[in-house]
Amino acid sequence: MTVQAFTGTYGINYGRIADNIPPPESVVTLLKAAKIKNVRIYDADHSVLKAFKGSGLEIVVGLGNEYLKDISVNEERAMDWVKENVEPFLPGTQIRGIAVGNEVLGGSDQDLWEALLGAVKNVYNVIERLHLTDVIQISSPHSEAVFANSFPPSSCVFKENILPYMKPLLEFFSQTGSPFFINAYPFLAYKNDPEHIDLNYALFLPNPGIHDQKTNIHYDNMFDAQLDAAYVALEDAGYGKMEVIVSETGWASHGDEDEAGATVKNARTYNYNLRKRLALKKGTPFRPKMVVKAYVFALFNENLKPGPTSERNFGLFKADGSISYDIGFTGLIPSSAASSLLSVKDIQARGWFGPYSMVLISCASLLLQILIS
Repeated sequence: MTVQAFTGTYGINYGRIADNIPPPESVVTLLKAAKIKNVRIYDADHSVLKAFKGSGLEIVVGLGNEYLKDISVNEERAMDWVKENVEPFLPGTQIRGIAVGNEVLGGSDQDLWEALLGAVKNVYNVIERLHLTDVIQISSPHSEAVFANSFPPSSCVFKENILPYMKPLLEFFSQTGSPFFINAYPFLAYKNDPEHIDLNYALFLPNPGIHDQKTNIHYDNMFDAQLDAAYVALEDAGYGKMEVIVSETGWASHGDEDEAGATVKNARTYNYNLRKRLALKKGTPFRPKMVVKAYVFALFNENLKPGPTSERNFGLFKADGSISYDIGFTGLIPSSAASSLLSVKDIQARGWFGPYSMVLISCASLLLQILIS
């Protein structure tokens, strides 16, 4: 039985590399209000899994890259991990998938490339031993670094040095019915080459588009082109029937000076238009019957993420739970209220404590006089 680990077409990545975001219980409230049912986390944090119990939200947990080498050579270590981080939370928490590693192939650690397939197989074997294969899907998301080229989409193939690792993985996933997960970012493509990429093409706005001569397909947005590039690479590798799901996509609302396109306006435009695109429940030009599904990156801005400024500014929501910009969701607090809320620390830092306290004293005195009279 093939697991349907994704309901509908829209999901979100709930990253937590931050010290100022709402607790998991508030996140459940936020996600339910936004009617976002599909959620990915990058670990198997117990506080999150407990908070999601009985919520109806469907979650994919992550087995971090740091576990892969050990688990690849020891199925019992996989059993230990699943028994500690997955099984105790079922069925109350709807864990629908385990992502084994993240962006392993094409990364810098060659040892991880060699460990990935063994880890995937051992985790799957454990799920099978526990009779959970009809509940939990095993997957492993990839970055665009696995492709030798992706433009035009019809020319996309996997890198030669990755194929010896990718093909056995694809073979296993084809046997278990798992999709191919890709992290697809038009933002990164535009940021790296703003002189040659039309911003409107990256943002789903009106533009001349591109024509792929080999397939005679016209693309009016980069997101669809990136998905079809993945489909072409899979077909070239012999897995033309495998579904592609976007495990991450998003747009930064702020960045460094050299990070082209990282603005609130562009982030809102991309994520608003992406949401509309996914709501159509349509396929891509190359695979029109394969309905596009995607997890947006990310739920919150994450203030402790390393790297360029953009890395800390992908959130649809700010750390206080208000919206970063309006694409149709409501936050935990109205964005206008969030901007007007000032803590005493803020007031002190800005040198307003004297006048502010005087106003409070005056108001209190006036109220006392009214009560006495």
